[in-house]
Formats: sequence, structure tokens, C-alpha cells
Amino acid sequence: MQYAATVAALEDKIVQQAVLWVLQSIYEQDFVGFSYGYRPGRKPHDALDALSVAITSKKVNWILDADVEGYFDAIDHSWLVKFLEHRIGDRRILRLIRKWLHAGVIEEGNWSETVKGSPQGSVISPLLSNVYLHYVFDLWIEWWRRHHCRRDVVVVRFVDDFVIGFESHAEATTCLEELRDRFAKFGLKLHEGKTRLIEFGRYAIERRAEHGEGRPDTFAFLGFTHRCGKTRKHGRFTVHRHSIAKRLRAKLQEIKVKLRKRMHHPLGETGRWLRSVVQGWLNYHAVPGNSHRIGRFVDEITRLWCHVLRRRSQRGRSRWTWSRMHRLARKHLPRPRIIHPYPSQRFRARLKVGAV
Repeated sequence: MQYAATVAALEDKIVQQAVLWVLQSIYEQDFVGFSYGYRPGRKPHDALDALSVAITSKKVNWILDADVEGYFDAIDHSWLVKFLEHRIGDRRILRLIRKWLHAGVIEEGNWSETVKGSPQGSVISPLLSNVYLHYVFDLWIEWWRRHHCRRDVVVVRFVDDFVIGFESHAEATTCLEELRDRFAKFGLKLHEGKTRLIEFGRYAIERRAEHGEGRPDTFAFLGFTHRCGKTRKHGRFTVHRHSIAKRLRAKLQEIKVKLRKRMHHPLGETGRWLRSVVQGWLNYHAVPGNSHRIGRFVDEITRLWCHVLRRRSQRGRSRWTWSRMHRLARKHLPRPRIIHPYPSQRFRARLKVGAV
């Protein structure tokens, strides 16, 4: 197990925060519009909205679902410093960043130098990670799109997680091959098992049905599984987003373990704790089209709580009937309702605010 030696002292954290403010003001002028991760005023839901709007409004027929293998551990320090030197002229700032990059790691009490990788856990690390992909990916894909594409191409990136939508299959396959070469030049690698080119978009369902194929494949992005679908009212194409089932089960398992440890705590105390946990999960996952998953989540929490209460005493099973349990859940747990607006509403509103 490794422990980062860059777990900074208070003085280092203060200096890093000051450097972060300076660099952020510089790079916010450079970062491209489709980059969302680790940027002020940009959240995961902004990236999710932009992706949904792009797929539904542009001529997207293919999706490149890419995954960078071990990104944060693969960042090449020499390339990163070269990238920083493009914009940072102050040698003192560059010297500080080199120091943070080469602070090393401690493994079983032994220190070893690091020649690559981002200093995870440090204040400055997220921005440095973003700068690296800005030069390796963002600027390159913009150039590639201008010079090699005749049809629609859309891009959304959140840190090392990015999705590219193509109208043309030929352009999609070419981009994937050239992207592999581009990443290899800078010490990065696309995960072969997780990087896929899938048929997706407005006409994917009909095209696959004509060829006797099943429904279009899905792809995951920022905690949601994305599927081709249609609106209920008008039957128009839309992108359905559902909480990733595997992560939902993992979250329920985590809460189950903690509930067992709280078995004999007062009901009110456990109820307040559960309410904050459930509300936190809903704040992220309660997007339009995800009603089934958020309802299931609250139902499963109620079931887990009931199971724990019944184990508190020998009379617990007879005392904690389902009707009583549901009354307790209604008292303490938030209702599973959609919180977020439709992607197009928030995306357009955000553009208007940004234009003012």
C-alpha cells in the first residue's frame, strides 16, 4: 500500500492554494468549452446536460466511449512542465511545481522518487491534471475536428472521462486510431477493455432493427448509464439516463454495513443520519428519466432499516410491521422525486447567463 509523501503540511497547502488561484485565472482563459472537470462554476451535471443536448441536437450516430488507463498515475512530469512553460514565465512558480511533483511516495516506511503521476491529494493536483489533458487531448481534438472531419463531431470531457460523438463511422474509427497514437506519445493509454465505439443516436434503434440486431449498446458517463430512448408524450428521440446499477448496489451495501453498526442508536439519530445520506445521493441522481432508480433506492433503504430494527430485540419482528416501517420512513426519509431540470432547459439557461 502506498501513502503519498505529498500529504502537505499546512504551510505547503497555503502556498499551493495561492498558486492555484494564480494558475486558475490564467488557464480559465485557455480551457475549451467542452472541458468541465475541476473548473470553477462547472459541475458534473453541466457536462451531463451538454452531452445529452449534443447527442439529441446534432447528427450523432456513433459514440466513442473512452477510458484512460491509470491516468493520474501516468502523467509524465517532463511533458507537464513543458506544457506549463507555454503559459507560466515565473521560474519560481515552475520550481515550486517541480518540487511538488517530485516529492515522492512512502511505501512501508521507505521513500522513493516519483517520475510520473499527479500528486494526488494535493490542492494543486486537479488543475495540473486538467492542464495535461488540455494539451494532450483538448487542443488536439479541436485541431483534428477542424482538419479531418466533414460531418458533425461532439466532445464532452470531465477530467479523464470523455465521450466523443460522430456522425460518420469512418471518421470515428480513424479518430480512435489516431487518438491511441496521440496518447502513446505522451505516456497515456486507452483502456482496451473499456474503450468502445458503439452505434448510438437518433436512428440507431431503427437501423439496428432493420439489420436484425438488438437494441443499441449503452455507455456510462459520470455515474449514469446512457440509453437511446423516446419521449413519452411525442415519441421523439431522447437520451435516457439511469444510475449505474453496480454503483447503486455498492452504495446500498455501504449503508447496510453502517446501519448494522448503528443498530442500537436512537431512532431519531439514525433517521437524521439516513436522511442526510439519502438526500445527498438524490441530489446527484434525481435527474429526469431516473425515477425508477431513485424510487428503488429509497425503498431499499427502508427495507435495510427495517431489517436492522427487527434484529434489535426478540420482539422486533412483530413490532416492526411494514405499515409501521413505512410511516417511519415517510417521517425521516426524503421523497424520491426529480430535482434536476431537463438537460436542454438548464443548458440553455446556463448559456444565457454566460452570455450576459
